[in-house]
Amino acid sequence: MLTLDKIYQASFALKTVIRRTDLISAPNINPESQVYLKPENLQITGSFKVRGACFKISQLTDEEKARGVVACSAGNHAQGVALAATKQGIKSLICLPDNAPISKIEATKWYGADVCLVEGVYDDAYQKALKLRDEKGYTFVHPFDDEDVIAGQGTIGLELLEQLPDLDAVIIPIGGGGGLISGVAFAIKHLNPNVKIYGVQASGAPSMLNSIEHNKIERMGFVHTIADGIAVKEPGEHTFDYCREYVDEIVTVNDDEISTAILALIEQHKLIAEGAGAVAVAAAMFNKVPVKGKKVIRLVSGGNIDVTILSRVIGRGLQKSGRSYTMTIELVDKPGQLQHVSEIIAHTGANVISVHHERVSHTADINGCYLRLEMETRNQEHIDQIQYALTAAGYKIIPG
Repeated sequence: MLTLDKIYQASFALKTVIRRTDLISAPNINPESQVYLKPENLQITGSFKVRGACFKISQLTDEEKARGVVACSAGNHAQGVALAATKQGIKSLICLPDNAPISKIEATKWYGADVCLVEGVYDDAYQKALKLRDEKGYTFVHPFDDEDVIAGQGTIGLELLEQLPDLDAVIIPIGGGGGLISGVAFAIKHLNPNVKIYGVQASGAPSMLNSIEHNKIERMGFVHTIADGIAVKEPGEHTFDYCREYVDEIVTVNDDEISTAILALIEQHKLIAEGAGAVAVAAAMFNKVPVKGKKVIRLVSGGNIDVTILSRVIGRGLQKSGRSYTMTIELVDKPGQLQHVSEIIAHTGANVISVHHERVSHTADINGCYLRLEMETRNQEHIDQIQYALTAAGYKIIPG
């Protein structure tokens, strides 16, 4: 059973293992509230998950350690288990979904674990790990629905209250499993029940939100989000109960909002966050929770994002924030049209980075053509200015 004493025990046990991450002031994330970031993306292994994994493995009996451990993960728990097991000379086998970022797969191997790739998502890797546990006799280390793992994650809650005693609210990612928010909420609510706890899920994987709303654990048939670390179909039994009791509200953010938050963390704070790590920041940026005028901590839970995914995410973030804009204009195919359009755009201060000119037969005018332009812009107001200038000059912008 989870207790505050167990979380304090975990904090003591982890003192020489983990990094105590500092709070970072982030006034531009949401100017209407006093925002701080808890950058667990700077934690050892790049994620908070090492806390729960290391404490759990430290509590295993000699017999359990001798059998070796098996775990399932979307990537971050894998690295925590691999590191903790290797430090204690324990054999570890990690089941990962085959769509996990290559960086997470390779890091898991680097920390000393054997890797078993499983077709599908986290839940498929979970079933494979259970099968291997039963067949081979391994000790199973659950990524979230385990009291010792939850206690390890709860050490973040103790740190938050020490670092900002008068905080008003904490915004925390929920991966469906909910181990992180369960531990942090349990610790904070027992020490200061006035602090609001808000959970955030990806809109493409809202398993905990759905379960809480319907007051029973529900399994989703399909999840899809760029936040691979929180793409979980079904909450845990323990974590469902803790979220129902200690979490004040759960909200969702979409992939565009997550991408924008990742971009903001890079530009404003030089922090690399993975999709799951940025959802709390996205909730703050897009006012998904009522924190106006409050002292609020956003937990950046992890930074293990594959660089190939990062480049695509940055592109999405630029589009969402109005920093990149692609438009299609229908023109009459005659000399001087491209020059005139370019002059109008240049006058507004935008920078054209790509031009595609195409003659097509299905335009309204038999002599018509399409001009597709990609440009660097400042924000949505700047885009509106460009559209107005072109329309005022008589050009037709094609929607979409």
